[in-house]
Amino acid sequence: MSNWHEPILFGFTLITFVLGISSIIMSFLPAPEGTNVMQSKIEYGFFGASGLALFAVFVYALATV
Repeated sequence: MSNWHEPILFGFTLITFVLGISSIIMSFLPAPEGTNVMQSKIEYGFFGASGLALFAVFVYALATV
């Protein structure tokens, strides 16, 4: 029972990977006509990059535990 933090950390790792990849994929998809296309692409790209950066931090945390 002493390893309860590892599954939680793995869950956070998986969530950040999925959110990062899905945000990057969404930045490549075409946006509807009425919206500011470049702003949404930059926002999705930023969220994707920050999600993958958090993924790298969580992988490092799992490797050192």
